[in-house]
Amino acid sequence: QVQLVESGGGLVQPGGSLRLSCAASGSIRSVNIMGWYRQAPGKQRELVARIFNGGTTNLADSVKGRFTISRDNANNTVYLQMNSLKPEDTAVYYCNYQSGGWTYWGQGTQVTVSS
Repeated sequence: QVQLVESGGGLVQPGGSLRLSCAASGSIRSVNIMGWYRQAPGKQRELVARIFNGGTTNLADSVKGRFTISRDNANNTVYLQMNSLKPEDTAVYYCNYQSGGWTYWGQGTQVTVSS
C-alpha cells in the first residue's frame, strides 16, 4: 500500500502562482511514476504532468510553459509549480503514484483561479 498526502491548493487570482506538494509513504518502489491529474466539474480526469523516478517528465499541452513538475526521491515527494494560472485551471488536483502495475491516488486538493 502507498499513501499520498497532498497540500498547497487554494484560491488564487488569474496570473498568480501556486505550488502543490504530494508526499508518498508506505511500500515505495525505486522505479515509479508520480504525477498530477485534475478534474474540473463536469469533465473527465486528465493528466496534468508526470515525472519518472529518473527525472523524465511529461506535461499536458495546456500547461506547458506555465507548470513545472519536480520530485525529491529521497523524500518520496513530488511538486507541481503552477505559474500564470488561468480560470480554466480550476479543478481538483489529484496526486498519482504508479509502480509495478499498481496505481494509487491522493484525496485531491482544490485549486480555484478566480478574481
